[in-house]
Amino acid sequence: MTNAEYIACTPTSIKDSKFNPDCQLPYGLRTDYIRRAMEDFIDFLGFLNKQLHTKGMPRLESFLMPANFSSIVGEFVNLRIPEYCSGLVKNQFHNGHPDLVPAGRFPGDSVQHSGEGIEIKGSRHASGWQGHNPESVWLIVFYFDSNTSNDKRKGIQPKPFQFKGVYAAKLEEEDWSFSGRSSTSRRTITASVKRIGVDKMKSNWVYEDLS
Repeated sequence: MTNAEYIACTPTSIKDSKFNPDCQLPYGLRTDYIRRAMEDFIDFLGFLNKQLHTKGMPRLESFLMPANFSSIVGEFVNLRIPEYCSGLVKNQFHNGHPDLVPAGRFPGDSVQHSGEGIEIKGSRHASGWQGHNPESVWLIVFYFDSNTSNDKRKGIQPKPFQFKGVYAAKLEEEDWSFSGRSSTSRRTITASVKRIGVDKMKSNWVYEDLS
């Protein structure tokens, strides 16, 4: 493997100066807790990719399907935030919504669906974020840049994983557009955050490093 591939095994560090001290967050969540969760992911990915490199294997983001890697980013942050924020716990209901719920609010910290809590998503996109339904809920998106499994055939060079932004807001149903499907389609039913919702989230940015 090339030296560029080895260098790309180490993700770009989080910059403390890029956090917004004036952002509004619910349930006792603080920018410091978000920073720690992001740093945990960077440590995890860097360790894993360096181990893969010693075996001559590609980095995780370079062979997983793009959507699967984005899910890993979101799930990892979803797991780590409650380690630092005592006001939030991981929703214990299988595929429950939202991902994080207020500690002690529901029996066994488990609820199939509620407007109380925070939905967490990882995305390579600066907008157009998607969910399964238009819902009134707090949404936090962790926007990142990385290689994908399609880059090699496109001639895109190795590059380190980097968190580019974190955006948060309480969205309402009208902030989403719903995309159904025909009776013959197998496309996943989705809802997308409309421009008004994206603007709401970006005006309450938590972290932004677009360099």
